[in-house]
Amino acid sequence: MPLWCIGYILWLESDTWNLSNILCPCRGPSSPIAKALCSWKDYYEWRCIPLQSPVSLLLHWPLTVYHSIQLAGLGSLTSEISKLCIHYLGPEKELLQLAVFGELRALFPGVFVQIELIGPAVPHHRDGDKIDLHSYAHCIEQDCDCRYKNENTSCSICHTSSAVTLQLHRGYYHERFLDISEDSHPHLVIAPNAGIAAYASWLPTIELIKEINVPAVFSDYCEEACNLAACCINAVTNQPPRLPIQLNPFRQPMVVEDSPLHLPCYSNCFLFAM
Repeated sequence: MPLWCIGYILWLESDTWNLSNILCPCRGPSSPIAKALCSWKDYYEWRCIPLQSPVSLLLHWPLTVYHSIQLAGLGSLTSEISKLCIHYLGPEKELLQLAVFGELRALFPGVFVQIELIGPAVPHHRDGDKIDLHSYAHCIEQDCDCRYKNENTSCSICHTSSAVTLQLHRGYYHERFLDISEDSHPHLVIAPNAGIAAYASWLPTIELIKEINVPAVFSDYCEEACNLAACCINAVTNQPPRLPIQLNPFRQPMVVEDSPLHLPCYSNCFLFAM
């Protein structure tokens, strides 16, 4: 097995990248984002990471959130508010990789990011769990300053970086929304790899999203899955997608080999919005 694959697996067991600090974003960025990031190449250059680093295999989760906010037209809003609230629907694999969302601290400096993760895959014993990400995940270098002082004192934007808070909720969005929204009304709803056409349980959730009139972004493994999802949403809302189906520049760059579809599939590959 290649070394980067081993690192990918070991990451699931801890809050540490199994990579050197040259290959992973274990500290804050050296400069603020000068312009909107539009590709992995943009991100890697900004974070001073070589292109051979495998971090995109996990960072597609927070970077898809970042890109969805740009698509929903909320990019300028993040420079005007102190708190950004996101309702994140249907988490599964992400539940083993929650520390990667700490990268949102760098992507939205000076903004407190609150993410409510809601879905039936949340274990019973974790329902209600709250995770505060005040730092970036550590690298394997014992002498790296991420181990004793996570914020690099030479970083020009560290003083405005804020925490990311995650809270887990077991159940379907339409069942849990009233309880969650009492303290957390969303700026954005996002449903990564949603599979809307495959699960009838999405229909009341779609009706709820239409009712609360909040921008919502959905992704899936291939374009055909998004087409089927858009048809389902149109049948419920009588409205076409607010944003057409498009390729996600921050999709996971590793093919899903066990997909039942006879199509090239990638995690968070295509997305659209209602």
